Amino acid sequence: MTDNEDEVTRGAAALIVVPEWHSQRLSRDLDARAEEARGLALAIGLDVVSVHMLRLRQTRAATLLGVGQIEAITPDIAAHGVQLVVVDASLTAIQQRNLETAFGTKVIDRTGLILEIFGERAATAEGRMQVELAHLDYQAGRLVRSWTHLERQRGGFGFLGGPGETQIEADRRMIRNRMARIRRSLEDARRTRQLQRSKRQRAPWPVIALVGYTNAGKSTFFNCLTGSSVMAEDMLFATLDPTMREISLPGIDKAILSDTVGFVSDLPTQLVAAFRATLEEVTTADLIVHVRDIVHPDSDAQYDDVRAILDSLGVNGPQDGEGGKEIPDTVPQIEIWNKIDTADADRRAQIEEMAARRSDVALISAATGEGVEAARILMASQITARHETQRIFLAFDQGEAMAWLHARGEVLSDEVDGEGHILTVRLDPADTARFERLWPVRRAPTP
Repeated sequence: MTDNEDEVTRGAAALIVVPEWHSQRLSRDLDARAEEARGLALAIGLDVVSVHMLRLRQTRAATLLGVGQIEAITPDIAAHGVQLVVVDASLTAIQQRNLETAFGTKVIDRTGLILEIFGERAATAEGRMQVELAHLDYQAGRLVRSWTHLERQRGGFGFLGGPGETQIEADRRMIRNRMARIRRSLEDARRTRQLQRSKRQRAPWPVIALVGYTNAGKSTFFNCLTGSSVMAEDMLFATLDPTMREISLPGIDKAILSDTVGFVSDLPTQLVAAFRATLEEVTTADLIVHVRDIVHPDSDAQYDDVRAILDSLGVNGPQDGEGGKEIPDTVPQIEIWNKIDTADADRRAQIEEMAARRSDVALISAATGEGVEAARILMASQITARHETQRIFLAFDQGEAMAWLHARGEVLSDEVDGEGHILTVRLDPADTARFERLWPVRRAPTP
């Protein structure tokens, strides 16, 4: 977008173009992609008046679309008074400029649209900085699209003489400087989060991260578990800034539940990079809960997209290459199959049969509460699944260590012995390591 066209106007009449060409590796069909593109446009408040699904024989460097396709779309723009054309693909700066000239209206691509959504939804100072950094990174390579005033040359500084810097060079310099300031601020925020994370690791509470495709129902499930009122709308990217709340689970008095931003296919690389510090919360969780809209026709493709982003964060282990069997994940994961209440009888029976064959799946309706208790039991069982039983000696004056073990683990027995206690405790290996860092332990002999 040009300097004076930075924002998408809410309520603007929009036309969506969904192109597909043979060299693309797509996991979705054209109809599903068109529906998602419509959802993205609606999420920013656009009035979608028309959708054009196009199969391209070849892409054109100048416009992406063919001349005939542009000519077929142009009358629709005039007939509906279209103010914005959304192309559900990545456009180069030149393609964007040429399409704006051809259509006579503003044009944005998929990346630009998602950045607009994130910019509107960011509520915290850090979230706004992350979005601004992503947006500046996106715009930095597109200054060539700006109007001719950007090519004007400024005079040199007094005694230096010679040609000055062009406006476009000055704008790029200002963008670089602003990005550097934001990165410094985000680095400060990252260090603060690391300190908070370190304190949580010292505290005797497991951390559970909710992940999933946008609009899969994470926030509704989050509200079910916490009794909170986090924004939960039938809308893409209803949640942007991460939220943490305290919950209890069967056999676990206290755990920290984190609701994260929803993922989406072709998530802009600028956003993945900008939000990496926030998404690092997922990598340090004790359990990842992948919430899926199991009734959605593209549920499997959405699952693959979420897994790909988790892979990029280093959450998932590699595959062994034989029969698609996976090496166990670095962070334990379970799946919550949501929105079962929206399935018809035949589809529901099919989903229930699939879920029955899995030990890491809970079938729920976060909207009605169906299956939520079973999901809580599954989450608790996964957190305690790796726990190991051990005997630890604590002196009488180690009350803090005693409280830590009672809160984080399961104390099976407490025997008074000489100058202290011998505790038989079930603990997660990670908690055992944390405990030993905090209080170097004396192992009690096995009876």
